[in-house]
Amino acid sequence: MLVAVDIGGTFTDIIGVKDNGEIVYYKGLSTPKNPENGVKEGIQKLGISVNTLIHATTIATNSLLGQVNLELPKTALVTTKGFSDIIEIGRQNRPELYNLFFQKPKPLVPRELRFEVDERINSRGEVLKPLNTKEVEEIAKRIKADAVAVVFLHSYLNSVHEKITKEILSRYVKYVSASYEVSPEQREYERTTTTVINVMLKPLVSKYIESLWNEIKPKEFFIMASSGGLIDANEAIERPVQLIESGPAAGVVGVKYFADEMGIKNAISFDMGGTTAKAGSIVNGEIEITNEYEVGGRTHHGRIIKGSGYPVRFPFIDLAEVSAGGGTIIWLDEAGGLNVGPLSAGADPGPMCYNKGGNLPTLTDANLILGRIGEELLSGDMKLNKELAIKGLEKLGDPIQIAKEAIRLATLEMARAIRLVTVERGLDPSEFALFSFGGAGPQFALGIAEELGIKRVLVPVYPGLFSALSMLLADIKIEIRRAYPKDVDVEFRELEEELRRKMSSIDYFLRYADVRYKGQGWELTVPADGDIRRNFEERHRIAYGFTLPYDIEIVNIRVFAVKRIRKPKIMLKISDNVKVKERKVYFDDWVNAKVFIRETLPIGFRDRGPAIIEEYSATTLVPDGWSFTILPNYFIELMRE
Repeated sequence: MLVAVDIGGTFTDIIGVKDNGEIVYYKGLSTPKNPENGVKEGIQKLGISVNTLIHATTIATNSLLGQVNLELPKTALVTTKGFSDIIEIGRQNRPELYNLFFQKPKPLVPRELRFEVDERINSRGEVLKPLNTKEVEEIAKRIKADAVAVVFLHSYLNSVHEKITKEILSRYVKYVSASYEVSPEQREYERTTTTVINVMLKPLVSKYIESLWNEIKPKEFFIMASSGGLIDANEAIERPVQLIESGPAAGVVGVKYFADEMGIKNAISFDMGGTTAKAGSIVNGEIEITNEYEVGGRTHHGRIIKGSGYPVRFPFIDLAEVSAGGGTIIWLDEAGGLNVGPLSAGADPGPMCYNKGGNLPTLTDANLILGRIGEELLSGDMKLNKELAIKGLEKLGDPIQIAKEAIRLATLEMARAIRLVTVERGLDPSEFALFSFGGAGPQFALGIAEELGIKRVLVPVYPGLFSALSMLLADIKIEIRRAYPKDVDVEFRELEEELRRKMSSIDYFLRYADVRYKGQGWELTVPADGDIRRNFEERHRIAYGFTLPYDIEIVNIRVFAVKRIRKPKIMLKISDNVKVKERKVYFDDWVNAKVFIRETLPIGFRDRGPAIIEEYSATTLVPDGWSFTILPNYFIELMRE
């Protein structure tokens, strides 16, 4: 059976597809200390055998954020003479300009584990000073570390010294990464941090993958990369830096798949789970990609604070993320002001209504006492305690008013994330369709849509399991790149040949170029098919509102090799008997709202709010002024009247 697993901060989601297209699924609380235990438990409950396992994991992110039981290995750095402090000097960014007590991120490698080699390659890739292999041997004997990163000056143009050094060090240290394999491009600091983070993650990721593989025993094992493609387990072990945004990337891939199927060119992906909410955009049918991400740092209302973390140069789906999920804690500050987040109750102990020992009210508790979600989740498998939710919110004031205001604040925060991927890029969100998913997403989607002027919202099948489902719709995708190409067409073909040697089967290639005007400091990544200058200027106009009459230069070229995976045909079991009941629900006031069971709604069924649509993995709120229709692909289409 083809099985996808998505481990989030609160829930572990599993979806399996049988040969006849029938779906089996499981949603259970995550086991943060040993995430593989939650996967094993879910597969045992489903009673299935796994032939192909596709997985999105947060282990890379969690280890960099210092999660208990995920201790990063002692790591050394071997670099060109005179450059051992580059990892500490960095870019001299000052994220908090007026904070006299600001402290830069702690260096990833302590000074005593940084080693210099007296070699030199110049900016044209020419060897100025040959590598002394005896010197490297001596350094290798002195290294007392579990992992080593090798980063030499200008190795992205000539990697000969790094290759030899890696070969020598590998005789003494198990885990070695060289920058020519991980980040073969300019900017020494970013290339160094990327390589160091990659090798730091190697022991943890390899142990985790091997453990999960031994527990589940699949014949094939793929992992979702931050770029939105699948990579095999061996590639993930060798370049684990690709997994930092593994989980959030999956949902955007699923949105693009269904948006293409439905003829929608501009779409917003909105994923709200138990811990965070993520927003991404699809513009003219293309997922927005960025080539740099900062890990271990801080965010401010979804914006990454440059200089507060460690930059990683690798393709990532461009996402804005905010601390707003079903488990986000509601609290009062010293002045008595109401706050929502950023802390989350997570899976353990979780919201107060879970009755697992949580003593802080959350957004889930707020929705429960307002009648927006029922007292049973997961088709009755999970009982919620409404009295505990009321008790928690009463500590902050009138529970109804606190719940209402907390939901309003969370809605504004999530709308801000969507503005980051639309308005701040010169895009009008009202011209986009909003795809809302995640266990909590459909509860908040229409409130966010009203805030942003969005008129069309789509809730996919299995919204609370949609990231897992999306992995079944992704293709295998491997990326390699080259800096400062002299002949773009020739070197694109050379990269494609290199990928053919690496992969047994390829269906097509995607070519991209990192382009800038001469004199600019940073680049934009654009498709390299057709007129590169025209593609660059269209992107530049969208991003900055203008173009310049200057020459352009191509800084990097990159190629993705794509192998299509056969997409499963999804068969849903729909009852002929529409089930509807009523309950009191608070929207702007208390109203009698119809409560539908989604699994009983046939294609073409229509109704209007105020209404609630309940299903196994999520609840969709339909306020007055909105209508909904069940589409032929079983999506719920919600339209402003």
